[in-house]
Amino acid sequence: MVSTIESKPQNPYLEMLRPEIADMDLALPAASALLASYLLAGAFPPIIPFIIAVIGGYAAITSSYVFNDCCDVDIDEINLPNRPLPSSKISKNQALSYALVLAIIAAAIAFYLNPESFVVLIIAVATISIYSVVAKRMTFLSFLPVGIAYGLVPIGIWLAFDPAGILLTAQDSVMAELVTEVHDPVILPLPAIFLGIMMCVTDWGFTLSGVARDVEGDRAKGAPTFPVTFGVPVTSKFVTLCWVAGVIASLIIGWTAQLGPIFFAGAILAGAWMLTQSFDFIKNSLPERGGQLFLQGSRYRSVMFGSLIVDVVLSTVSTGYVSILW
Repeated sequence: MVSTIESKPQNPYLEMLRPEIADMDLALPAASALLASYLLAGAFPPIIPFIIAVIGGYAAITSSYVFNDCCDVDIDEINLPNRPLPSSKISKNQALSYALVLAIIAAAIAFYLNPESFVVLIIAVATISIYSVVAKRMTFLSFLPVGIAYGLVPIGIWLAFDPAGILLTAQDSVMAELVTEVHDPVILPLPAIFLGIMMCVTDWGFTLSGVARDVEGDRAKGAPTFPVTFGVPVTSKFVTLCWVAGVIASLIIGWTAQLGPIFFAGAILAGAWMLTQSFDFIKNSLPERGGQLFLQGSRYRSVMFGSLIVDVVLSTVSTGYVSILW
């Protein structure tokens, strides 16, 4: 999840956060927090932990964008010359400091919410750093750690609202008011597991779509990415398989969490649209079509997570209303 398309001139610090896909990056932690609290206690999470968890999740995701830009300056000089670093709108040292600040914000929030979330964050940061620093220049399998890292994001958010109880007790958590009344012996429930799987496999498709767009720059700089090694047509087929698996995983999330028709309507319609776009990429296996699919993948995930959020909010409100009546 590290490529992007060129955008209109704007503040370089904002531009490095990929505002064109911010809807997805904000919807993911919000959906994870709401679903975890709903399944644990049938209630909304406390507002302050919820807000800072969304901020922390967004900071964690965007810090990886900025760090990756620092590692890919030479490639971006070919593919994306107007990006902040290759166009010298910002220095590499400034960008590295920016990435560090975002990572520190994410780490502080994760540790405050639950040390278990902090551990997951450290693993995710180490995994995505392997991609940016080492793997992209060494192997066509470099996309694997990207998906794994982003698959860990909803897991870390989930643990903030439904602690596993490994590093702290429910009473020690900032979520104590929500979790102490609920007995939950499961370390990580099935919806959380499939949420991580869905993010992982769709991020493989998401990342490789952008990497397909960047194939010429990667080839020129000797980065043996999947599109460079096997070509864009083969990449388009693999990307489509990733999206098929991701759409199926999204439906399993709804099934295991017993979500309602709003979620399934959004997930099915958005999934069908996304698969249509993926098959079009197979028919038009061009780098620029990969770049389009990259953004379309962001739209799909934001709609799917948005449907989950609406479904959970309405279900929670409905449950609360019924409980008041009784």
